[in-house]
Amino acid sequence: MVAEHQVKEENLAAYMIFTEAITDPDGLQAYAAKAVPTVLQYGGIPRIASGAVDVLEGEWHGQQTVMLEFESVEAANAWYNSAEYQAVIGERHAAATSNGAIFEQFSMPGS
Repeated sequence: MVAEHQVKEENLAAYMIFTEAITDPDGLQAYAAKAVPTVLQYGGIPRIASGAVDVLEGEWHGQQTVMLEFESVEAANAWYNSAEYQAVIGERHAAATSNGAIFEQFSMPGS
């Protein structure tokens, strides 16, 4: 018989996903050069920045998808709302039409 055990995940990671319809590739590249250091400053880890997507269902927005990992939803929001990031966010808005969202890491129900 296998002993039952439960793992309590105190701090669930958070993932920010942005889809970008790029209108100014050079402008978006310049934005990224400024934005990535702010992600790192707030403990974030860039996980995906790719134009390659294999859409399985529905329609996908944009030509590029970006995924950032943070230690928590609070950490992700702290980065997004930081003075450092807010100083450059307008450059992304000028170079692409974006959708963005924060997701909390999956936690097994009952754990």
